[in-house]
Amino acid sequence: MANPAIRPATYEDIRALPPNLVGEIIYGRLVTHPRPAPRHAFASSNLGIRIGGPFNLGDGGPGGWWILDEPELHLDGHVLVPDLAGWRRERMPRLPDTAWFECVPDWICEVLSPSTARDDRAEKLPLYGSLGVAHAWLVDPDTRVLEAYENQQGRWLLAQTHAGDCRVSVPPFEAVKWALGELWTE
Repeated sequence: MANPAIRPATYEDIRALPPNLVGEIIYGRLVTHPRPAPRHAFASSNLGIRIGGPFNLGDGGPGGWWILDEPELHLDGHVLVPDLAGWRRERMPRLPDTAWFECVPDWICEVLSPSTARDDRAEKLPLYGSLGVAHAWLVDPDTRVLEAYENQQGRWLLAQTHAGDCRVSVPPFEAVKWALGELWTE
């Protein structure tokens, strides 16, 4: 017996998910994962504060960015939800009126967890590169590591790796130095 045709996922599939799941469409496939666990949420929230203050609000930094938690990106047929994303205001002067973004971010950050790390690394990171995201960070609260990547013609170049509690200054936000340990719960 032949395998039945697999239909590509639609936005209606995402809308039908229970509220405890985050849904994304990657290469036509519905990918779901639970809402973040506390350690993951702590790292993401504190990173949003650390980057958002100086770059989104201009508090102790240059401003000029939109920094948002879990924005829904509709890009080239994909629906992606990074943990954090940022757009330079010169490229996107105002936020869209829709519940999603169709403008490619300048920076994304994925906070890795056991349920998302494989998709974040093997599927989403290459996809972000091919879509033209300029900078990507992977933050792992379990190993206490931040990896910073720069897009080189659609391929990621590992630019910096930081671990533990050191003070960091990481592109594209190198204008401000901050303590990496602020992202870890212990």
